[in-house]
Amino acid sequence: MREPALHVLDDPAAAVGGLLAEAAAARETIVLTGGSTPGQAYEHAATLEPDWSGVSLWWGDERCVPPDDERSNFALARRTLLDRLAEKPDVHRIRGELRPADAAGAYERELEGVELDLLLLGLGPDGHVASLFPGSPQLEERRRLVTSGPAGLEPWVDRVTLTLPALLAAKRIVFLVAGESKSAAVARAFRGPITDAVPASLLRGGAAPIDVYLDAAAAGAAQTRGQTP
Repeated sequence: MREPALHVLDDPAAAVGGLLAEAAAARETIVLTGGSTPGQAYEHAATLEPDWSGVSLWWGDERCVPPDDERSNFALARRTLLDRLAEKPDVHRIRGELRPADAAGAYERELEGVELDLLLLGLGPDGHVASLFPGSPQLEERRRLVTSGPAGLEPWVDRVTLTLPALLAAKRIVFLVAGESKSAAVARAFRGPITDAVPASLLRGGAAPIDVYLDAAAAGAAQTRGQTP
């Protein structure tokens, strides 16, 4: 087990955007996440590397809404990344417009046998990762790669999410976290005990290196307990 490396920066989104651009140039398989801070990273990545033609692009989770819905993680990526690229990647989106179980099954079949090079994740204030929430039965899944279930936070729509086996199989895991509202979750996820009560902490039990890019507000108390420049 490796302890996560915490990178406390003034602009963590720009740093992650640089990582994404490097991965795109290397034609890696990349998994995206949702949220406003990742959107900033996507914009920066598109500026640095407009050619994503060799990339296989996936998502760690999705809200069960149509792809043009403002709550859709795909819609965020299309607006901030895909529409800005000169050369597009091979896009594998979760079909949130389908029934949740059908969308999960279709995505799992598509994902079978795929190696994930770079897995980008956010962190919820409750410690959730992707759409694996504290107390969720989806946390107990050990065979399937993709599952579906209800949300643990707003927006209150069903979710389709990669499971722990799928997340733990990634070669490299990168978290992007910003804001004081996430500081308690950061300390619990990356410096506290590994527990189902903090789903993000469970990724520390895997073999993949974990890099956490965050601002000083999100770092909070964890900043003095393991900061990496």
